[in-house]
Amino acid sequence: MIRKGLLAILVTFALAAPVLASSGSSSKPLAGTYPIILSHGLFGWGENSGGIISIINYWGGTDDYLRSQGATVFAPGKTAANSNEVRAQELKAAILTYAAATNYTGKFHILGHSQGGLDSRYMVSNLGLSGRTATLTTLNTPHYGSPIADIVKTVLPSWIQPFVASVVETLVKLVYGGTNQQNALAALASLSKEGLTAFNGYTPNKTGVKYFSYGSSITIPDLIQHPLMGILHPACGAGGLFQGQGFTNDGLVPLSSQKWGTWKGGPSYGIFTTGIDHLQASNTLRSGSLWYDVEGFYMDMASNMKANQ
Repeated sequence: MIRKGLLAILVTFALAAPVLASSGSSSKPLAGTYPIILSHGLFGWGENSGGIISIINYWGGTDDYLRSQGATVFAPGKTAANSNEVRAQELKAAILTYAAATNYTGKFHILGHSQGGLDSRYMVSNLGLSGRTATLTTLNTPHYGSPIADIVKTVLPSWIQPFVASVVETLVKLVYGGTNQQNALAALASLSKEGLTAFNGYTPNKTGVKYFSYGSSITIPDLIQHPLMGILHPACGAGGLFQGQGFTNDGLVPLSSQKWGTWKGGPSYGIFTTGIDHLQASNTLRSGSLWYDVEGFYMDMASNMKANQ
């Protein structure tokens, strides 16, 4: 009788095991994570942006991937070219509108790429969003300035800068649509070494918010893997050396300038990949998918957010 009872228990467990395994494997790793806000960089766009550019995903599908893994993700659009402060106001408005529409009263995680990290920092430090922010993660953000911005300011005489800016702003309006007032010169000043030195002085980290940074660099500026950033890489390196930021860079931002808060490094890649450039880090236009495990990298960042909420 005892043997029959043991046999029945073993059979029952054997039949239940596949069901238990299946239910366990179906749980999504990012379930329970605070909503993640993706803050795009200079000349970027969001899921609610208009114009021709809106037919392409700025984040290269990484937003949808994070959603598929259980995260709630909102990637709002801001003015493509403007100061950190103006874009921060727009980001705050977008987040509060989203929170009201979804009846969400809790905290957020923020991930900012490039200038998106700077406007996110300003919003958290100076616009009253620190209480709603659990973590602020920056990706390839020029916290101490981009030599490319300084080179442009130096090469272009002051008398011609307004004309060039006007041409850029007109092109941006055609491609991005919308009614936001573009200001290319304000954006340029916000990304210069001088501008970021001042910015960091009035944008301190806020107690209660955890700051993390990720970044990358190009190892060889070949134009096959880095068709645009490979062209800019030598100039950025030379400018970085001149400004005391070092030569290593992602095409736009020195590696030393990308570090803020707790530095977490960058994506891993194979021996045939010549580094990860500025656009590949965010997978903009899906430029990173061929060269490294984009989904794994974004999962690492999101998992770190969840672990620190």
